[in-house]
Amino acid sequence: MCLMRKFFTLLLLLAISCVAYALPDHLASKQDSNEVLSTIGRGFDVRLTDPTQTVKYANKALRLAKKINFTKGIAAAYRIKGLGEHYLGNNEKAIENYFEALAHYQKINNTIGEVRIYLNISTLYQYVDYDKCLEYLNEARDSYYSAKLDNLDILASIYLNMGNVYQLQANYNKALNNYMKGYQIIHKLDNDELKVTAMQNLGVVYTSIGNTDKAKEYLFSSLGLAKGLDLNSPVAQINLSLAEIYISESDYAKARQCLQEGRAYAILSKSEKLLKDFENNSYLLELKQKNFERALLHLQAIYKQDSIEYASRNSAALTLFQAKYRQEELRRENERITDRQKYERSIAIGTIVLAALLIVVIVLLTSNVKRKAETNKKLTELNAEISNQKDNLDRINHHLEEIIDERTKDLQLKNKKLSEYSSHLSHQVRGPIATLKGLMNLEREGLVSQEECIQMMIKCVSEIDDKIIDMSDMLHNPERAGM
Repeated sequence: MCLMRKFFTLLLLLAISCVAYALPDHLASKQDSNEVLSTIGRGFDVRLTDPTQTVKYANKALRLAKKINFTKGIAAAYRIKGLGEHYLGNNEKAIENYFEALAHYQKINNTIGEVRIYLNISTLYQYVDYDKCLEYLNEARDSYYSAKLDNLDILASIYLNMGNVYQLQANYNKALNNYMKGYQIIHKLDNDELKVTAMQNLGVVYTSIGNTDKAKEYLFSSLGLAKGLDLNSPVAQINLSLAEIYISESDYAKARQCLQEGRAYAILSKSEKLLKDFENNSYLLELKQKNFERALLHLQAIYKQDSIEYASRNSAALTLFQAKYRQEELRRENERITDRQKYERSIAIGTIVLAALLIVVIVLLTSNVKRKAETNKKLTELNAEISNQKDNLDRINHHLEEIIDERTKDLQLKNKKLSEYSSHLSHQVRGPIATLKGLMNLEREGLVSQEECIQMMIKCVSEIDDKIIDMSDMLHNPERAGM
């Protein structure tokens, strides 16, 4: 029974280990997973003011998420790191992190995470390939609606990014239409950052279609809100748009004021693209004011930056293509891993079922052993009882044999006495009979008188009768005869 209990305990431990193996990998410590998400949140909050810190926070969260095998945290950390790299102008690094995030989101079937990644990747293609950018945006929108997600922040961002692409393509009607859709959704939300972006975009598109009054209205509203939120990059971009309006209106003082303020925020945001845009607008301002020497300096800086940017764009386009290829490879590898995990989980489940069956068999065997033990115990008790009864019968038989022996000896003794008594009686009876015979012979020969013969015969007959009566009494009363 001790061995059986050990075997049962071993099987139970095996079943528990199989269950633990079959469980998903995201059952990490709640405290650690909350720390990962909190670190990611801090990185996301500073993406528009200090993207360098965003990357640092993302790396910290990524290390902890990998340590505790928190897949959702790993995916979110890669995404935030991609955002930080994007705002730093490192689009090649950004696309790599986005594809890593996408692979992990697909691994855990997190649709909302996938939609965010499609949205982020579309932003990278915004200045490289408009068609590819719209392809990812449409993928994000279709996934959002097919999954019936309920996250208006993401939906608004999708429409705002679509508006950006159409704005770059100079399709201002479609741009305005998508911006307004996003703006209407944002009005239902409590998200000031998205409100800044929506009003800024509306100001830019109204500038493009020549409605400067409407453009200034949206741009100044977004500028005040962006300053209140300490959003360096949007403040720089809004000042850039206002400077373009003032240059077109020949209000050079206000244009210069916007360029100076915006350049300071662009430096804080550490965005090379924004600094290049300020260089370009500064050239236009100096050219309008006929400050040709200053304009030439700005033009040389622009030419140098254009050469670098051209090479960078070609490199970025090639990198995006290579990254997409790597992403496809990663997706296929992820599918293989998923299939392997399904197989391993099937094996684990089969092992659990087998362990459960073994446990059931062991329980049945244990129950059967207990029943057999109880039956054997009862049989042993019954055998003991039968043995006792047999002993009692043996004692009774032995006693009966003793009684029979005594009775046999007694009968033998009585038979012997009866035989002796019979001989004695026979002798006693034969005596009177012999006398009768003698008297009869004497009387026949005339030796005795008839009267004397009769008296003697009567005497002999009386003796014989007495002997017969005595014999009868002794046969009916053995104690009298000493038997």
